[in-house]
Amino acid sequence: MRMTVIVPASEFTRNFGRYRMLAQREAVPVSSHGQITGYFIGPDDYEDFKRFQQQRRSFATESLSDEKIRAIADSRMDSRHAHLDALFDTE
Repeated sequence: MRMTVIVPASEFTRNFGRYRMLAQREAVPVSSHGQITGYFIGPDDYEDFKRFQQQRRSFATESLSDEKIRAIADSRMDSRHAHLDALFDTE
């Protein structure tokens, strides 16, 4: 298993072509003053990330309709997951 090496920004700038090629295989973490400031990734990985981002949705629960609130309140967990109820026991 290959360890990802964090590349200082100055090194990244001097050898951009090298890291551009490496980014086709794996993300390249870039640091400045000892802290990671970003990751350089290939275009395919970026497109995958953008598609993932677009699929995510969030909303404020206060915007739910009364019908959806009732549906959530009336829903029950599948019995196959009943063993997880033990996690809530306070012994």
